[in-house]
Amino acid sequence: MNNVLKFVLLIIGVGLVGYGLYTLITPEFAIDAGPIQVEAHGDNTQSYAMIAFGILSLFGGMAFKKR
Repeated sequence: MNNVLKFVLLIIGVGLVGYGLYTLITPEFAIDAGPIQVEAHGDNTQSYAMIAFGILSLFGGMAFKKR
């Protein structure tokens, strides 16, 4: 059971860190339709939270000892 939990935590951690970095690096959304310009501005707090939870999950997965 510990090995399964360790594996799941490591996979979730890698996924969260990857998704957080992806949303942090990708540019903001903008539309240019003639004289109308629409830009989406947002903050990066969700990206930082995803990276932090991913790192916590990675540390949690590494904390389990192999028996």
